[in-house]
Amino acid sequence: METQGSKGLAVLSYITWIGWLIALLARNKEDALVKQHLNQALVLNLISTVCSILTRLGSVFTYVAGIVELAAFVFCIWGIVRAIKGSAEPLPLIGELRLIS
Repeated sequence: METQGSKGLAVLSYITWIGWLIALLARNKEDALVKQHLNQALVLNLISTVCSILTRLGSVFTYVAGIVELAAFVFCIWGIVRAIKGSAEPLPLIGELRLIS
């Protein structure tokens, strides 16, 4: 059952690695809404971290990684909006990945 707390944790999961970790530790393990958003936020945080590393390498990686990182940011905003609405609908492309069971 979804509560205001689950919406808050779902939103928090998208806000940096620290927010993701707090949401992971504070969640109810049965809450499907928070679990869905934790999975999506984890994927987006990993993509963003890898892109940041690639950007520092220079050359062609800089441009490709910048575009991918911008897309990850847009997906984060999209995920936050869905979390505020209480929707557990997966985001396109990354929503079906399951890194947290």
